[in-house]
Amino acid sequence: MPELPEVEVTRLSFADRIEGARITGVRLGKPLRWPLGCDPAELVAQKVGAVTRRGKYLWLALERGGLLMHLGMSGSLAFGKPAAPPGPHDHFDLVTGRGTLRLTDPRRFGAVVWSASADSGRAAKLLARLGLEPFDAAFDGAHLHAALRKRKVAVKQALLGGEIVVGAGNIYACEALFDAGIDPRTRSDRISRPRAARLAAAVRSTLARALDLGGSTLRDFRDARGMEGAFQLQARVYGRAGQPCRRCGGTVRRVVQGGRASFFCPGCQRR
Repeated sequence: MPELPEVEVTRLSFADRIEGARITGVRLGKPLRWPLGCDPAELVAQKVGAVTRRGKYLWLALERGGLLMHLGMSGSLAFGKPAAPPGPHDHFDLVTGRGTLRLTDPRRFGAVVWSASADSGRAAKLLARLGLEPFDAAFDGAHLHAALRKRKVAVKQALLGGEIVVGAGNIYACEALFDAGIDPRTRSDRISRPRAARLAAAVRSTLARALDLGGSTLRDFRDARGMEGAFQLQARVYGRAGQPCRRCGGTVRRVVQGGRASFFCPGCQRR
């Protein structure tokens, strides 16, 4: 699933190129998770404004309202001159004078939703429960500790929930917990203040490193220019079950938590 780094890398790869472009056409493919919410013809002739991100959502400002986009489990955006007619998994084209923004989503869990503003309608409902951005100054050890104290689930599950902090998806939560020396099975309300501070710093540094490396390409992620990410090549524990830990030489383990695989080093990460 594209997580915060992949979504931000995607945004950076097309935002400056599409801003200011006029919409000349809209094509809808098979239905996505939610309906568009307006007549596609109403979007034609509008100018595209700034493209911003909130969590894993992208907001494309228009002259009248905007489009909230989500990549779902397997979606990707491409921007430019289409190399081929839309295929069976190409479900939305925003055609502009500078190129076409195309959403490709084999599993159709993604979405393109029109709202009058990011603070109203469907957009407001979808964004309402999101936690802090990881690079927000308010996301620190004190905030994380206070939020974890209210939960009795495993700390990794709390990070993945998105209500405390956005962007710590499965691969990044595993890597941040490794950096902080915390076993992913540790119950949230048992994380001390010092450990919460280390974990908050680890979440920020892990996501910053992922952004620098263009995100992670585990299957088919590409940014809007078609470039792959490289973070997965430097993962310390994720996807390395049975291999030696790069820090202590012990064996990396894999367990399943809430249907998601967790990777950790029992020697470096303690409950």
